[in-house]
Amino acid sequence: MITSVLAANRGEIACRVFRTCRELGIRTVAVHSDADANALHARVADSGVRLPGAAPADTYLRGDLIVRAALAAGADAVHPGYGFLSENAGFARAVREAGLVWIGPPPEAIEAMASKTRAKALMGLKSMTPADVTEADLPVLVKAAAGGGGRGMRVVRRLTDLAGEWEAARAEAESAFGDGEVFVEPYVEGGRHVEVQILADAHGTVWPLGTRDCSLQRRHQKVIEEAPAPGLGERLTDELYALAVRAARAVGYVGAGTVEFLVADGHAHFLEMNTRLQVEHPVTEAVYGIDLVALQISVAEGHALDAEPPRPRGHAVEARLYAEDPAAGWAPQTGRLHRLRIPDGPGVRLDTGYTDGDDIGVHYDPMLAKAVAHAPTRAQAIRRLAGALEAAVVHGPVTNRDLLVRSLRHEEFTSGRMDTGFYDRHLSALTEPAPDPYAPLAAALADAHDRSARSRSASRFGGWRNLPSQPQIKRYAMAGEEHEVRYRHTREGLAADCDGVRVVHADAASVVLEIDGVRRRFAVSRYGDQVYVGATALTALPRFPDPAARLAQGSLLAPMPGTVVRVAEGLAAGSPVTAGEPLLWLEAMKMQHRVEAPATGILTALHVEPGQQVQPGMVLAVVRET
Repeated sequence: MITSVLAANRGEIACRVFRTCRELGIRTVAVHSDADANALHARVADSGVRLPGAAPADTYLRGDLIVRAALAAGADAVHPGYGFLSENAGFARAVREAGLVWIGPPPEAIEAMASKTRAKALMGLKSMTPADVTEADLPVLVKAAAGGGGRGMRVVRRLTDLAGEWEAARAEAESAFGDGEVFVEPYVEGGRHVEVQILADAHGTVWPLGTRDCSLQRRHQKVIEEAPAPGLGERLTDELYALAVRAARAVGYVGAGTVEFLVADGHAHFLEMNTRLQVEHPVTEAVYGIDLVALQISVAEGHALDAEPPRPRGHAVEARLYAEDPAAGWAPQTGRLHRLRIPDGPGVRLDTGYTDGDDIGVHYDPMLAKAVAHAPTRAQAIRRLAGALEAAVVHGPVTNRDLLVRSLRHEEFTSGRMDTGFYDRHLSALTEPAPDPYAPLAAALADAHDRSARSRSASRFGGWRNLPSQPQIKRYAMAGEEHEVRYRHTREGLAADCDGVRVVHADAASVVLEIDGVRRRFAVSRYGDQVYVGATALTALPRFPDPAARLAQGSLLAPMPGTVVRVAEGLAAGSPVTAGEPLLWLEAMKMQHRVEAPATGILTALHVEPGQQVQPGMVLAVVRET
């Protein structure tokens, strides 16, 4: 019987594994890089082991260090989580050879299926190389053979782009998974991404645990998932189950896994098999009323599954909350997470690897949390999740929360007509800034009350004045624009200097305004110059801007901390550039991000070179428009 589990992972998935272990009475062991020494997963484990290494992003890829850590901490089992080494057959063997229990599929099954190229061959399908691709094959998808999460994937629509995208995908896959193998496959547009969760024991039983739809993806990274996949019909569902079970039996699969398909025109096209737990596993847990991690542990202990899986009930939807800024080209965001709360309620679940006060760093995936809602019907689950996200408190780096809420409420999604091109069609409209126009006024009134209260406590005269006050002016940056608000101190209290608005109440944390006869309450929080009014983020600006802070026109700023991995060939000061042309590539959080010319013109300055570390706001280059 397993008594102590080391999670060979970090963040949200390690916390998820530890939660089940605590419920089962199993001791927990965390591993952490130096950058993660104070991370939540390291704090909540019963014990922890530091993984030495110069590069924090690479330490979790060191299987030898993790096995050594498990032995040193007295663990008798290792759970791989997902990502990093979860689909590495060599690591699975090393765990077993060390006398530890591997809570995952047999190494032989991983070898057969964890590589997408080998999995396709096993299912009778052929992968392509760049040499095989012709104009008639376009568009195609360059794809990493290992791992997932959208890393190492590129859609190619022109043959001239294939070599560059192949190399970019290879480098990204090598960085993320320690395996740079990539391949080419046809890119089917207008399809749905549907997968089947399976669970198998060592006694010959394979459970198909329903379908999931993961069609809402941005840059091939899943954003919203649900179970069951809507509108498939009985025939296609049975076909998907049969294919998934066939894939599992073909390799003697044991444990939890996922078989992924692209569904188009009523037909299922095999994509891959993930030989691990998936990020989106909670929707299956909610619908089937099970704990997949507990079942993984039970199977690893040699127990048999029941002959049939539990019966599903209801519908579940999951949304991934990422620290990323749509206004900055979806660049990952870093900084202090001041507060993260989602309303408690029936059928709502939040899985996260962060808590209030944690710092979001540059080294790892920018996902902050997964929010899940379960309800008797799909419509109820969608409404419940959208409402919970809309009311959530997320104070810190910019996130995709607004995108999630709008996506869940979009008619194409609510009607179940979405496909993998959903964001290609709707991303611009879904990310149009819509800040609350009264947020700056609420922020200013809360600040004014706070300042007055502190002034009164410091003076026995209480700040009383005999003459009417002049309008007070405050400036805030909101949604990329500057807003100026005016208010007054009167004998009755604070007053808004605008028509149709009456101040009912104001204190440092709450403001109530009556706007054209309707009362609205605004929750206000402040962290230095950063202010949050409800879901709207603002930055308090100085009354008189610093002239020295002005940048040269056409300056390209680093949108995130990271490393310059490549500069366009032949690029130098004086080079002509075209709007949208990639100038350089930054790597952050295991993803490569292109920095493009904002306009057609001349590159007048290039301030960085490959290998250089950059910080947000640093000037990378300057383009003079012509």
